[in-house]
Formats: sequence, C-alpha cells, structure tokens
Amino acid sequence: MIREDLRNVAIIAHVDHGKTTLVDAMLKQSHIFRDNEKVAERVMDSNDLERERGITILSKNTAVMHDGIKINIVDTPGHADFGGEVERVLNMVDGVLLLVDAYEGPMPQTKYVLRKALEQGLKPIVVINKIDRPDQRVHDVEDEVLELFMELEANDDQLDFPVVYASARAGIAKTNMDDEATDLTPLFKVLIDEIPAPEADADGPLQFMVTTLDYDEYVGKIAVGRIVRGKMRPNQPVVVMNGEDTRRAKIGRVYTYNGLNRVETEEATVGDIIAFIGIEDINIGETVADAENPEALPTITIDEPTLSMMFMVNNSPFAGREGEFVTSRHLRDRLYREIQTNVSMKVEDTDSADAFKVSGRGELHLAVLIETMRREGYELQVGKPKVIFKRIQDQMCEPLEYLTIDVPQEFMGTVMESLGVRKAELINMVELAGYLRMEFVIPARGLIGFRSQFLTNTKGTGIMNHVFHGYAPYKGDIPGRTRGALVAFETGETTPYGLNSVQDRGVLFLGANENVYAGQVIGENSRELDMEVNPCKKKHVTNMRSSSSDEAVRLTPPRILSLEQALEWVNDDELVEITPKSIRLRKAILDRSARAKAAKNAK
Repeated sequence: MIREDLRNVAIIAHVDHGKTTLVDAMLKQSHIFRDNEKVAERVMDSNDLERERGITILSKNTAVMHDGIKINIVDTPGHADFGGEVERVLNMVDGVLLLVDAYEGPMPQTKYVLRKALEQGLKPIVVINKIDRPDQRVHDVEDEVLELFMELEANDDQLDFPVVYASARAGIAKTNMDDEATDLTPLFKVLIDEIPAPEADADGPLQFMVTTLDYDEYVGKIAVGRIVRGKMRPNQPVVVMNGEDTRRAKIGRVYTYNGLNRVETEEATVGDIIAFIGIEDINIGETVADAENPEALPTITIDEPTLSMMFMVNNSPFAGREGEFVTSRHLRDRLYREIQTNVSMKVEDTDSADAFKVSGRGELHLAVLIETMRREGYELQVGKPKVIFKRIQDQMCEPLEYLTIDVPQEFMGTVMESLGVRKAELINMVELAGYLRMEFVIPARGLIGFRSQFLTNTKGTGIMNHVFHGYAPYKGDIPGRTRGALVAFETGETTPYGLNSVQDRGVLFLGANENVYAGQVIGENSRELDMEVNPCKKKHVTNMRSSSSDEAVRLTPPRILSLEQALEWVNDDELVEITPKSIRLRKAILDRSARAKAAKNAK
C-alpha cells in the first residue's frame, strides 16, 4: 500500500541556519493558526532554555496540510551535542530538507547530519536559506553542497537532488533564483513531488518503533514514533520487545499530529507518525508489535558519549539554603529519570552514595541538563568535565573533534597560536568575504575552556563550531589554566573595603555585600598560584583622621561567570556549586591546612 495522502520529512541543518524559522513559516502558510491568534517566534522551540539560547535541543513533531496532502515535519537540533536526537528521528521519515545558509555554506554539523541521512537511504532536498542576505553567495554554496554529497559517497539518486532557494524569515521560496517569489508554495510542491510516499503493508501485524519519549504529569509517558506496518487503535493488546526481552502491554489513547496539537484518533495506519499513552515502562528503541505475531525491528545505534562529569550532593556551608531538592536520593532519581528520555546520556553510580558519574556528548549537553535541574529546584555540585578515553587495540585513545573557525584575518595569528598549544592540526583554510575559515582536528580535551579564550582573542567576532571526529592515540599533555584562584579564607559578607584590597591581585567574580564561605573561589589570580585573601575585611574606626581616609572606594565591576564559563574555568581541585539562585566556585577541600597538606602529598 502506498499512502499518497502523506509525506514524512525531517528538517536537518547546522545550528542557526534557520530550521525552526522555516517550520514557523510553513505552519503559518498552512493556516494552522487562526487569523487573530498571537503566535510566538520560533514557536517550535517550546522549552524556556531553547528560547533563551536560540537553539533547538529536543526534536519536535508537527504536521501541515497542503493540497489535501498531510506533511509530517520533524524539526531537529542543529547542535553537535544533541546529535543523538537527530539520529533517532531520521528513522521516522522518508526524506530530508537539508537547510544551508546562503553565506556560510555547509558547516561541520551539516556534514554530520547529512551523512546520517544518506546512510539511511533518505531522499534529500537542498534548501539554500537566507537568500535575502546582502553577502549571500548562492552559486558557490550550491557547488560546495554538491562537493559535500560526493565526499559522503551519495548514490546516483541522492546526487540528483532538487534545490530550492528560500528566505524562511520572509516566508518565500523559489526553484529558480531569477523568479519572483511570494510564498512557500514552490517548496511545498517540490516536497510533495520528490519525497517518497510511505509504502508498506497496512494489513499486516503491527510494528512500531519508539523514537522519542515525552512526559506529561497527567498521563505519564508519551511514546512517539512511526507505524512501520499494520494499524494501531486505542486499547489494543500489544507486545513490547527489546532484544530477547518481551512483555505484554496495552495501548491507551492514540494521537496524530495536526499543527502543534496532538489530536486523538480511533485508528492510525502505516506511515503515520503518532504518539500514544498507556505503557509506563516503555523506552526509546523498543518495538511495539502485534500481540499474536510479534516481530522486532532493528535497534537504533547512538554515538557514544565523549565527556563525563561528577554530579555530587552539595556539601558546602551554604547547602540547603536555596534549593528544594538537596539529598542524594533526589539527585539519583532525577538523573535516572533523565536517561529514560535522553538516550545519548549515561549515568553510573560510584563508590560514594553522594556522587554520580554522568556522561554526555559535550559541555553544552551536560550544561543544559544542569541548568534544567537548577530551574526545577535542585541543588548540586559538579566537578571539572573530563574526556572519556577508550582502549583500542591495546592503545589508549582519546576523542577528537572537527573544529571550524571563522575569524577576521587580523586574529588569525593569535587563534593559531592558542590552538597549537592545544594540539590542534590545521586541515584546511579558505577565504570568505573578509573572513578566514580554518578547519582543525583537535583533541576534545583541548576544547575545554577554549571558547571563552577564543572570544577574548577575537574581541567577540569569531565563530567556532565543532563536531565529533573519531578516536585517535593520546596526543600528549595539554597545559591547563595558567592563572590561579583567589580563595576566601573566612566566612562572612564581602565589604567594599575588603574587595578593594583584593582587586589589585586579579579579576573578581563577585561584588560587595555577598555572603562567602572559607574555601570559596572569589576571583582569578593574575599569577599562576592560588592566593588566600580576605574579602570580608572591615575598616577599623579610630579617632585619628587622615586626609585620604574618607575617599570613596572604587570597585571594578566583577566578571560574573555563566554556567558554561564556570564549568570551563574550574580545575581538577575545584567544584562548581549550583543552586536555583547562585553559581559559586569553590575548592573541593575547603579547609586551608587540609588543602595545603593534600597539595604537598600530590607533589
């Protein structure tokens, strides 16, 4: 059976090339919203963190109607750290819209997501977006895309891809650059003509693969995926299969997608992307099959995590003041709940009941989890991110990243110098309108802490992107942070007078009238070693007057670190304390004398 009334397509691209904006325009032009309905920009980025950062973290499903044909659209993340989301959702679709920026051209993540799509034999349509940019270079970008397809060994059918020129923000598309464009009709037409209609057995026994999980506090777990064979109805008895493990269950309600809404249905058939409730212990990658003739689908393989971090119960002197969930039981439950829906993350128990090892795809992947937990009222402390080494053929190997950097030419020297120290190898260099694009292969260790240094070196004008490249033998030691920490040696409230005497020693991370504890890091020393300081020092009042005594104290504004900056900054002997209201840096050993003894023993 061929479902001519249906098309399933995923939108894939590098971060910030306009995927979510294009889905917005497609929804609006399909009259999903009422004329007087107020619609947010990037309506698919429903999560607060996605809106603030301007990135997609979780893949989303929606559906639009065009000329009586239903188009299921999956909006995927563009960031390398959320690649696990992209790999899974490609199982649900028959084709992809590959979005490429009309100026930037194909970027590392474009290559990564396109490789995954071609491996699954999906039909690609190339959409060159942002053609209204004054610096667009559409024809060059078209050639670069073709080169990328050839490099990834696309088959003849995939190489014969249609190209659509679009401006997602303006809501227009055309198949020829010389045409006038008024709306997205040309894109819809190409999509319907080129993306294959789902073809499978509608009358056979049910097969359904769980690709995404959602959670609702009223109905529990919601499983999302595509019906590969057969039909699904509410209250249908089924078998859930995971390898050799099988268990009987019963489907609850079944939903299809219409615009941004889930619509309850009495029957969904082959090719439909649907969601259902009713099976609480279901997991990603499991097959839901017919109860009489159960047949498992091949399991999904996900790239391994490359970075790990210790998550610990907060044991600082200020523990429990600001958070609602502070015990190891709270922390453990929350982390194990996360890995049910976040398949590219791993959680392991350690020797200590208060510490857990969490592994993910990158700093951003872990930082998003920490930020989410913080907003939910959790209090915790985390250690420095560490890369995960692998033993391959009796050799210790480490993960490498493929790094792409765009910088104005005057900063080329400083960037090359700082990357050289971090064991990066230059692979390619090209010139784009006033910018240099440099491509490197660099150990993942070398990227920890690099972003903030890179932005300082390029005065905020540089752009960097990286994607997992593979494993290679250990490249040797990379020097860590070159500056020491300014550590408070007593508990109290910071005073302008105390901070004034400290600020000449380096850069402060906090201002006056803030509570600190002994062992808390309050700034960065201008020298290599740590320094004990007293930011709580008060001015003693005497009955002697001096000519300069009443001069106002002038404090330099402190450098307030974001969560990612704090994670990049810490050393092995330091921790980041995270509460719903504060991010503090601290020494792992708070007591001065115990810290000195530990440092002596380490040497």
